[in-house]
Amino acid sequence: MNRATAERRQVWIYVGAILAGLATHVLWPGLAPGAAACLWPVLGVLLYATLVQVPLLHVRQAFVDLRFLVAISLGNFVLVPLCVWAVLSWLPVDPALRLGVALVLLVPCTDWFLTFTHLGGGDTARAIAVAPLLLAAQVLLLPVYLGWMLPGPSAELAEQAGAILPSATLLLGVPLVLAFATERWIEAAPRRAPWRVRLGAACIPSLTLVVFLIALSQAGVVREARGVLLGVTPLFAGYLVVAALLARGLATACGLDAARGRALAYSLGTRNSFVVLPLALSLPAGFEVAVVVVVYQSVVELCGMALYLAILGKLVFPEARVR
Repeated sequence: MNRATAERRQVWIYVGAILAGLATHVLWPGLAPGAAACLWPVLGVLLYATLVQVPLLHVRQAFVDLRFLVAISLGNFVLVPLCVWAVLSWLPVDPALRLGVALVLLVPCTDWFLTFTHLGGGDTARAIAVAPLLLAAQVLLLPVYLGWMLPGPSAELAEQAGAILPSATLLLGVPLVLAFATERWIEAAPRRAPWRVRLGAACIPSLTLVVFLIALSQAGVVREARGVLLGVTPLFAGYLVVAALLARGLATACGLDAARGRALAYSLGTRNSFVVLPLALSLPAGFEVAVVVVVYQSVVELCGMALYLAILGKLVFPEARVR
């Protein structure tokens, strides 16, 4: 299966990996501890392959189109956090559930956001230019958002900082440094350009393996959290609808054309689930549901992106409507 086919079928690939992981747990439950241990290095590979696709050396290009930059920043870092804050008060009083929802919805995607923007006829060049800025801003702002929206769980996490921060920093920092070094190496010689594509091809296989290992190692939590997952399904599905509407309103207010409007919609609709996953995995005992919620949101999101590809360009951002 080539990369283009895998990208079109990735929803079903990840669903199959989840089902395979749950089935493996049923047949061989003793594999769960080993799966949990293998998860960290595989997740590191996934983050590296993902970050290599983000043009870390070209942040300055994001400031060329100020209207698009204002729209995408206002949407991702003001309007979406306000929506998340409003939604959290309606969720059950479960710190792990609320933290999982907040973690996954507060951070904009910087990887398959680019893929879906390209597939959906969005302005891929501007999406690529703004991706590093989105990554940097979310790293800086996520602690601020969590401290504002979830003071109780955030206080608990602060007490556990000695255990959480080293592992999370190592898992995020090492792939980031390696990706930066790789990008410099690739751009030093034109003949090395195909390496970015080759490394990017590892994203779907490594993500599939990550999802499989999580399902295998967290099957007990999934079983106990079935009611929770059913409860957040309408929330995650509704978020995708709200994101499209926000994108439409911002595109009109900022005078964006259809291509930039679509890129904005894919940015607001996709979340950085597998960048915050290391943080969820580093949480203390009692927060396992947060991990399941983060992974489950990505599955709902991928199904939603299939619908975005089918209807976004026809109904929300047809060529003649946004100017």
